[in-house]
Amino acid sequence: MFRLTINSSFSAAHSLVIRGVAEPVHGHDWQVEAVVRGAKLDSDGLLCDFHELEQTLAEIIDPFQTADLNSATAFEGLNPSAEVVASYIAQKLSLSLPSGVDLESLSVTEAPGCKATWSPS
Repeated sequence: MFRLTINSSFSAAHSLVIRGVAEPVHGHDWQVEAVVRGAKLDSDGLLCDFHELEQTLAEIIDPFQTADLNSATAFEGLNPSAEVVASYIAQKLSLSLPSGVDLESLSVTEAPGCKATWSPS
């Protein structure tokens, strides 16, 4: 089994409702880490192209750059927690992976020491 890991980031604000109480809007420099895996390499000796994977992730998170996640269409009607953000990015990224490559995990860190990780069930 082979694994590739890519990292990216974006800056965005959000406000969560926790136990019925809305937090003030505040910003984070969100860190994103995606881990993909697969058993076979292609004819170039690659599981998949790092650059294509990075580009796809960039396209997914670009709409969130300097955005208020509470206003983002992707999170309409949702509390844009780190868990919800991770799940959204993971689902989008999973749909774009080449055959034979699976998303093992996707982590979102909204602040140092505060990481949410999505993985398939």
